[in-house]
Amino acid sequence: MPLCHFHGMKNKLILEDDHYCFVCGKQNPAGLNLNFSFLDGKASAEFTLGKTFQGYKDVVHGGIIAAVLDEAMIKAVLAQGIKAVTAEITVRFKNPLHANEKAAVEAEVLKKGERLIEAKAFIKGPDAKTIAEGRGKLVVVHQQ
Repeated sequence: MPLCHFHGMKNKLILEDDHYCFVCGKQNPAGLNLNFSFLDGKASAEFTLGKTFQGYKDVVHGGIIAAVLDEAMIKAVLAQGIKAVTAEITVRFKNPLHANEKAAVEAEVLKKGERLIEAKAFIKGPDAKTIAEGRGKLVVVHQQ
């Protein structure tokens, strides 16, 4: 059973993929269904989000953007054979992503420690303009 260490405390945490992840789960009918690929230690995905995921009229909700950045960072860590959960994420929004616009997310690991991993991600929209950038700290989940 995996154990996750938070501030010196041992919390039992089982990380299973039942394909219902909101961002990448293929079985989740309400999800984004992103399909990630992996190359040179980076995780990436192309996507188009409709009005279902808007905040203001025709603008994708910032929380959805943050979720995509978070998932991309998790995927970059998983690609290295490490299971982790997000402990902290910082998002900087640069431009709006409009509903039905094509976008791409890319993430990579910046620093690997025994318990903590730092990663970064960005989303680019049409004409390669930066939509948002994210940085995260992920806690490694060790299996017994």
